Amino acid sequence: MPVEASASLVRRGSPESRVLFLCTGNYYRSRFAECWFNHLAGERRLGWRAFSRGLAIHQVEPGAGPISPYTLRALAQRGIQLERGARGPIALREEDLVRAQHIVALKRQEHRPLLCLKFPQWVGRVEYWDVHDVDCALPEQALPQIDRAVRGLLERLTG
Repeated sequence: MPVEASASLVRRGSPESRVLFLCTGNYYRSRFAECWFNHLAGERRLGWRAFSRGLAIHQVEPGAGPISPYTLRALAQRGIQLERGARGPIALREEDLVRAQHIVALKRQEHRPLLCLKFPQWVGRVEYWDVHDVDCALPEQALPQIDRAVRGLLERLTG
């Protein structure tokens, strides 16, 4: 099913309507997208909720902490404080894909190959963005790009 079709099936946003954000480590980009989406959806009282997962969480450096300091800083700048003991990265499982009504991978070039290896039947059901990780873009560039993309996604999902 094309991404546009899967998104249009649930535009109304029921309490079960979920967006899944995917990235490599579930540490930086997808976590920001998840938190920012949930904040905006909550402000607007929409029936959508986001969650996030990683395709290769083993790549997160040991001892890095549960979430990127770049993500924490960007959220704080937007008035969002995470509760103490924020969860760490979580690996993607098939159940997560099934649970989501809309799936976004943060960078096509990076995440499509991982999806092809691990969950090939889901590759065509994913919306791919092109947000670089810290190896290719500064957080000052990437996080505002995610901010805009999340706002655009909310507009599309809620019509």
